Amino acid sequence: MEFLTANMAPIMFATLVVFLLMGFPVAFALAANGILFALVGIELGLLNVALFQALPQRIFGIIANDTLLAVPFFTLMGLVLERSGMAEDLLETIGQLFGTVRGGLAIAVVFVGAMLAATTGVVSASVISMGLISLPIMLRYGYDRRLASGIIAASGTLSQIIPPSLVLIILADQLGRSIGDMYRGAIIPGFLLAGTYVVYVIIKSYLKPDSAPALPEEARSFREDNGTRGGRSLLVLMVISALSAYFVGQYIEADTAPVDEQIVLSLLIWGLTAFIIAGVNKIFKIGLLSALAERVTFVMIPPLFLIFLVLGTIFIGVATPTEGGAMGAVGAIVMALIRGRLTLNLMKQAMDTTTKLSTFVVFILVGSTVFGLTFRGVNGDLWVEHLLISLPGGELGFLIAVSVLTFVLAFFLDFFELAFIIVPLLGPVADKLGIDLIWFGVLLAVNMQTSFMHPPFGFALFYLRSVAPKDRYRDKVTGKMIEPVTTGQIYRGSIPFIVIQLAMVVAVLAFPGLVMHYKSDEAQVDASKVKIEVDTTYGTSTYGSDDPAAGFK
Repeated sequence: MEFLTANMAPIMFATLVVFLLMGFPVAFALAANGILFALVGIELGLLNVALFQALPQRIFGIIANDTLLAVPFFTLMGLVLERSGMAEDLLETIGQLFGTVRGGLAIAVVFVGAMLAATTGVVSASVISMGLISLPIMLRYGYDRRLASGIIAASGTLSQIIPPSLVLIILADQLGRSIGDMYRGAIIPGFLLAGTYVVYVIIKSYLKPDSAPALPEEARSFREDNGTRGGRSLLVLMVISALSAYFVGQYIEADTAPVDEQIVLSLLIWGLTAFIIAGVNKIFKIGLLSALAERVTFVMIPPLFLIFLVLGTIFIGVATPTEGGAMGAVGAIVMALIRGRLTLNLMKQAMDTTTKLSTFVVFILVGSTVFGLTFRGVNGDLWVEHLLISLPGGELGFLIAVSVLTFVLAFFLDFFELAFIIVPLLGPVADKLGIDLIWFGVLLAVNMQTSFMHPPFGFALFYLRSVAPKDRYRDKVTGKMIEPVTTGQIYRGSIPFIVIQLAMVVAVLAFPGLVMHYKSDEAQVDASKVKIEVDTTYGTSTYGSDDPAAGFK
């Protein structure tokens, strides 16, 4: 009993790990653990029964949390967009755009993955869409199966780091920080990670040309009357749009705005300029643009507008993240309606899945609240704090230990479980060490992203396995027999991208400015130049008081 009393916190944590390894549902494992050890603690005199009187109030506080409303909004937006045909149009068009170069289809997958991440925020929707559409095309034209499966799974997981990511919402809530700041901090690491994927594909395609060939001539569908693909007019359109974005941005002084606002405003101006030019060309048939340039413009502008509607309004300060999510959901429904894809069955499926995911999140949060209440009651937070602060290396030692712990736990837990179990324990310690919690949250988010790619439990790999061909089949276009994609090939294909993701963790650790730019819009005050003047003259104040203190200002 003495041993149990002295080591209640570590025993409680170890019991939770055992429950999870046994496959017990996470939400109920957390709640059952909390209640079980609360009863034991009350029996041993470690806890007061009155402590659990706070539990109902905490649970009602979860349900009343406006911030968490963003979860169903962004989930609904992603599911509607996934079924609206946007992913198919983007993959087909961008695939034709980059298909002439080696590795072009893989580059298109990364590009579309980043676009879907910035509009849907749902990994399953991105991976399944790209797996169904692009994987057969890549297999058809001889792509290495490991590269094809790895790039699809990795591009799908960009939804976890590029806003409006669900994991960023949960992390911001658990760390007690603004979702908008978390989005601002994550935007550069997210797009930098996508750019790193592209660099890897380019290097791989040139070192091993057979692993990522260009599209053959007969597969390039966009042709002008003179036999060219019309790439020059697209390049001219991009240059004109970029120049207009630059000069208009200078006029409205966007160069003095924070980095995130500059990015959003530039995308908006660029998109509007391209859309106007393409629209005039199509309506009046003046022949300024090629068919490829028109197609690329009209396919890319709707998702770009949706990105501005969601992220732009948040970054500029017009809307809260919850309001941005609501506008994004409405925008996705309107987009599906315009495309003629909005049906009662589509809405039913999307709302059903949204309800299940939202309930899943709330149940885990309720379970973690029960666990956390008991864990803190037995001084578990102090145990974790002493354990981590006493690590060699101080702040850096703490960050390395947390990164390793998160990476290892990601083999067994998904990002929701990681966010609800370890973040409430690590956040206070990081805060006490003086670590910026937005930067810390983004560091954890980049690390948690690997949970989707870890063999054998990575969910992105499971999603891809569900849509990848399991048997030999005859390709409808070429008539050739295509060999299946094995589970081993999917797992091996993920390894280079896990390494890239870990390299991004190191980059965020080494270069905090990648995240800390989110503070650029805050007023900077030099404490050394602050001057406080006090009028010590006694007398009757302007308020008619004879109190000497009334003269102080």
